[in-house]
Formats: sequence, structure tokens, C-alpha cells
Amino acid sequence: MLRFEDPIFLWLLLLLPLLIIIRIAYVYKRKKALLKFGDIFLLRDLMPDISVKKRIWKFSILLSILGILIIILARPQMGSRLSHEKRKGIEVIISMDISNSMLSEDVIPSRLDKSKMLVEDMVDKFTQDKVGLVLFAGDAFVQLPITSDYVSAKMFLHNAVPSLIATQGTDIAKAINLSVNSFTQQSKIGRAIIVITDGEDHEGGVLDAAKNAFKKGIRVFVLGVGTSKGGMIPDGKGGYLKDNAGQVILSTLNEDMCRQIAQAGGGAYIHVDNTNIAQEQLNNELAKLQKGESTLTYSEYDEQFQSLAIIAIILLIIEPFIGEIKSKWLQKVNLFKRKL
Repeated sequence: MLRFEDPIFLWLLLLLPLLIIIRIAYVYKRKKALLKFGDIFLLRDLMPDISVKKRIWKFSILLSILGILIIILARPQMGSRLSHEKRKGIEVIISMDISNSMLSEDVIPSRLDKSKMLVEDMVDKFTQDKVGLVLFAGDAFVQLPITSDYVSAKMFLHNAVPSLIATQGTDIAKAINLSVNSFTQQSKIGRAIIVITDGEDHEGGVLDAAKNAFKKGIRVFVLGVGTSKGGMIPDGKGGYLKDNAGQVILSTLNEDMCRQIAQAGGGAYIHVDNTNIAQEQLNNELAKLQKGESTLTYSEYDEQFQSLAIIAIILLIIEPFIGEIKSKWLQKVNLFKRKL
């Protein structure tokens, strides 16, 4: 069965009838202009060597070449067979804090943007691993189910902003519990939850959630983003968020909480600041996880553009040799006996 990898290019085939219409209009206009000089039969006698058929052939060949090139761009494929590929990797759920405090700029460019850069760099190093994304603040939800589609992962990561969750606050326990249920059912594979937060937990129960994850064979790593001095939180209007008393809120990194969560989850705590040390530490920790083997099944098709390309090349070679003047030896075999 013939299929096309990029069928959108087939729409360009609509150019062919358009070019034919333009060609017909040009010939008609040219013929009308010639009639102003005299009788058409007299003009044919005055130009006995001009071949109308050769003009038609040249135009048809160029049109065919264009059509073939368009079909080649659409990547025609035929045949289908199932391929099975063995892959070894780990599964990682990124549990990212997107509460307003993550907008603090004590880490450049901001806690949230720094976190995104770190995760994106981590995903760029993945090859046969799977990644998922859970976003949380006062509530939590799965932004991206676990997948090996790294392009989608980075796209969803880029769109993670505090406005996605109406309930503000920081419920790390809910995020961990949701992450635990977001892995595949595959056995004998390293699993990790990477909690990225400033540690300002407002709900409690987070240590029990981390211990529960560790009991299920899932290690909980915590990336603490921010500084002990803290930073103010931009309100998006040129100012900074204030509390009910009208005082500017100063958000600080709660490293003690982050360390406790990582310890309860059998993972490691990594401090994220304005250096790249955290990135190296995270990569080293993930490299220690057991890589499980999975089988990826997909359909594989045979490309069919080669034969079309050969035809196009042959036509390109032939076209320059077809002039608009009748060939004397061809006239003898009556191939082009009509005259203009």
C-alpha cells in the first residue's frame, strides 16, 4: 500500500493544472498577437522550421519533472513491516513547583526559568529514557504523561507558568503521590521523581509521601531552587507581591525541608543556584539508576523516491536536447510533419 510521509506537499500538485491554464492562456495570447501581422497560414509558411509539437513536448517534460519533485518531497512509501527495537533506559517524572514564589529572581533569570533550563539540558542527554511532567502549586496535575517524545516534553516544559494552577500555595505531598502513579507498569527499571521546588511546603504530609514512593522502588530527588537570603516575587505589573499587611513578601529557600524530603525518598538533595554544579550532580545521580529493558514496536516502510528521482534526472537530461526547431532527419520519418 502506497503512503506518503508528508502528504501536505501533495497540495503543491494543484500548481500543475494552474501552470497548464497559464500556458494555454499564453499560447492563445501569442496566437492572437500573430494574427495581427497577417493570415495564420501565411505565417506558418514564413516559419517552416518552428515545431509546435516540440514546444508541447518541452512543456510536458518540465511539467512532469515538477510533478515528480513534488511527489518526492511528500516521501512516497510502500510496504509495511513491524520492527522490534530493544531499548534500555530509566523513567523520570519531573515534579515542578510553579507557585508564585518560583518567580523570585534570587536565581537568575528566575527560579522557574532556571529550573526549566536545567530540565531541558537533562532531557537533551536522554536517549532511551522516558520522562513525564507533573506541575504543582496548591494543587497538582499531570502536564505530560510519561513518554520518550523529548520534543513534546520540552514544549510542555516551556509552557509551565504559575497561571496554570488557580490554587496557590505549595502541596509537595500531592505532587509526589501523583507522580508515583504516573510511571509505567514495567518491572526491573530505575524510577525517579525529581521534585523541583523552593521548599515552601504549606500542606504537610510530604515526608510520608516520599517514604511511600521509596517503598515502591521510586527514588525521590529534590532540587532546591533559590538562596538562603531569598528574593522578592514579581507581581507582573512592575512591582512585587505583598502580604495582607502591605509588606513585600520575601521568599527564601527552605533547604532543611528539601533535605528531609530527599532523605525520606532515598534520593539526594541538590542545591540549584547560579552555577552549573547542580546539573552535573543530577546527571551523576541519574546515571546510578538501574536501566531496564523495554521493547519498542513500530511500523517501518520502504522509501520509494529513488525510482522517481531517476526518472526526473533522465527527463532533465533529455529536455535541453529538445529544441523548438524541426530536425531535418525527423522530418524524413514524418514525426513532426505539422507546421505552425
